[in-house]
Amino acid sequence: MALHNGLDGAGDGMLSEINMTPLVDVMLVLLSIFMLTMPVLTQAVRLDLPRATAAPATARPDTVTLSVDRAGSVFWNGERLDGTALAGRLAELARRRPDADVQLRADKHTEYQHVMAVMAAAQGNGIDRINFITQPTQ
Repeated sequence: MALHNGLDGAGDGMLSEINMTPLVDVMLVLLSIFMLTMPVLTQAVRLDLPRATAAPATARPDTVTLSVDRAGSVFWNGERLDGTALAGRLAELARRRPDADVQLRADKHTEYQHVMAVMAAAQGNGIDRINFITQPTQ
């Protein structure tokens, strides 16, 4: 589509066409970026977590051991507790000794939600530090 300026009849008019080259260049760059980033976004990350051995933890006489079994039952130094009794004991412990040494032992087949419930109860009642106890690797 050519437009003439009308000054002379020689046909030296301006062309008002859209130059598609910059548009194509931008689209190719965007396509390249998407082609490079999509495989990274869709890959699943496989983890092989390291195993570590640590020195055995020494328990002080005033250490509280919270245990969670496979079924999600919670034990305070070997005594089975329900949720309200656990919250009451944690609040009392935080009131008496804010720097109490609390050790959390959980069966490896325990569902994560049970462990998180104990941790949330401890944090909600003022216990800030919890030590996780594991078995040493052989």
